Amino acid sequence: MSILTILYAVIIFCLLIFVHELGHLIAAKSVGIKVNEFALGMGPRIFKFRKGETDYALRALPIGGACVMEGEDKDSEDPRGFNNKGFFAKAVTVVAGSFMNLLLAVLLLAAVIFSYGVPGTSIDAVSEGSPAEAAGLMGGDTIAAINGAPIEKWDDVGATIQNSQGDVLELTIIRGGESTEISCGYYEGEDGLRKIGVLPGMERRLSNIFPSIGRGAVATVEMGKSMIRIIGQLFTGETPMTELTGPVGIVYVVSDVAKNGIFQLAQLAALISLNLGIVNMLPLPALDGGRLLFLIIRKLTGKVITDEMEGRIHLAGLLLLFGLMIFVTFQDVTRFII
Repeated sequence: MSILTILYAVIIFCLLIFVHELGHLIAAKSVGIKVNEFALGMGPRIFKFRKGETDYALRALPIGGACVMEGEDKDSEDPRGFNNKGFFAKAVTVVAGSFMNLLLAVLLLAAVIFSYGVPGTSIDAVSEGSPAEAAGLMGGDTIAAINGAPIEKWDDVGATIQNSQGDVLELTIIRGGESTEISCGYYEGEDGLRKIGVLPGMERRLSNIFPSIGRGAVATVEMGKSMIRIIGQLFTGETPMTELTGPVGIVYVVSDVAKNGIFQLAQLAALISLNLGIVNMLPLPALDGGRLLFLIIRKLTGKVITDEMEGRIHLAGLLLLFGLMIFVTFQDVTRFII
């Protein structure tokens, strides 16, 4: 494993944690909660400065971070303490970290999609032996219309072909700046969709930014569904705990992915960011989801649970999480190193 791989892993960890804690910071300050410290990393401070009422610190170990709010885990008399704010202000602040991880995943995937390009209306390649090749279609042709229906984006090509009647499609093609009409058949693919056997050319234009964000959001939702399903399987026992991977394992994954280039690393970072956001919203003590659950319970029951009681429960949950982290790290070491 190279120093560069470790550097990549540290950068990814720091970015994801920074974005998560930044979400808490922005939300807390926007609703008037006092933030005592915003720190990246754990352990002793190696750098800090103070702006307003908040200390901003960089700590020695790049494996965590914190947005320390007044009255977060214990009673505080300060009217701007977390414990003295209303339900909405607390809930927004708690959820903001995971929301930022979700947003980061969308933006990273959108950046990758934009870099690769969005399918345009031109043909990049024609499959050998396909109806398109038989009809004389060529790479570089632009599909302007199918059966008289104008084609403005690549999705229109598939949709128009599926909705066409008859066995022959009438394509209007732009080739060398001139328009020509070509008759083309189609075939039914394994997915049951009609195809003519062409691959789209990828366009990289500023106008593709918003479509890329939309595609990034769709990809994030699909990844999120898969993660939630796997988390559910961990609780039911369908997926064993031995399948979990911690920081050590992620470093080795980064090592493999880095060989395929920066775009693959960005996709991995999006995956980890989404994972961090989803796991943090699980309704377990010490996690943001656990804090949100306590907010809801206390909203419904009043002062049955005090700030001190909740703080102790979260501390116990934190110790359990540390235990889980030690277990996962041991697994990673035996799996990847020993």
